[in-house]
Amino acid sequence: MTLTPEQRAQIADELADAEHTHAVIPRITARYPDATIDDSYAIQGIWRDKNLAAGRTLVGRKIGLTSKAMQQATGITEPDYGVMFDDTVYATGSEIPFDDFSNVRIEVELAFVLARPLEGPDCTLDDALAAIDYAVPALEVLNSHIELEGRTIVDTISDNAAYGAMVLGDVHLRPDEIDLRWVPGVLARNGEIEETGVAQGVLGHPATGVAWLANKFHQHGARLEAGEIILAGSFTRPMWVHKGDLVRCDYREMGVIECRFV
Repeated sequence: MTLTPEQRAQIADELADAEHTHAVIPRITARYPDATIDDSYAIQGIWRDKNLAAGRTLVGRKIGLTSKAMQQATGITEPDYGVMFDDTVYATGSEIPFDDFSNVRIEVELAFVLARPLEGPDCTLDDALAAIDYAVPALEVLNSHIELEGRTIVDTISDNAAYGAMVLGDVHLRPDEIDLRWVPGVLARNGEIEETGVAQGVLGHPATGVAWLANKFHQHGARLEAGEIILAGSFTRPMWVHKGDLVRCDYREMGVIECRFV
């Protein structure tokens, strides 16, 4: 790490304030060009702990940057991750308050709920699939509190990997009930199709990131716990949304998710 504990704490405070005021702060890397990925996870950890201390409940983790295109765009070679709190989870059909977020975009994903703990250091895709209770379709609402122009992976990770909320579908399938690699997503805004993709675009299999995350957590002496929701990464490009937009995504046999931003 190159930042001092005081600098990391100050940035975490800025991000917490920006979340409450729905504001955007200047890029961290513009102010601290030498800041590292380790610094950014430390900042995220301080922000997370402040939220836990304030009474929020952690329900899972998001994984981002799981496609080659996104990794090349950010100049890194592995995914990133953030945390998800219970008050950020919506059901399909929900009305979502647009003004609660900044730079609002939508991504198409699958989420996995763990039936048992999962830990590294040698966790494989098969291990992850064995630990998963069920898969459920999900939309991720991206929420960026750092100015987008010139943003780097350090900025994004510090900002909880740009996670804002998720909208969960109502179809639950075990990994042995469906070939998860071929789950499609057809994403529409106000009735017009904007993005399409297939879940295999996420690291070759959407559950691969779950194994990656378990191994990553082992480096910090932690594990994924039973009951946690793991948002596994997008297989479409982010789609911008505006107040009043109706968003619909068709996952074929895994059902449809709809939500409206109000």
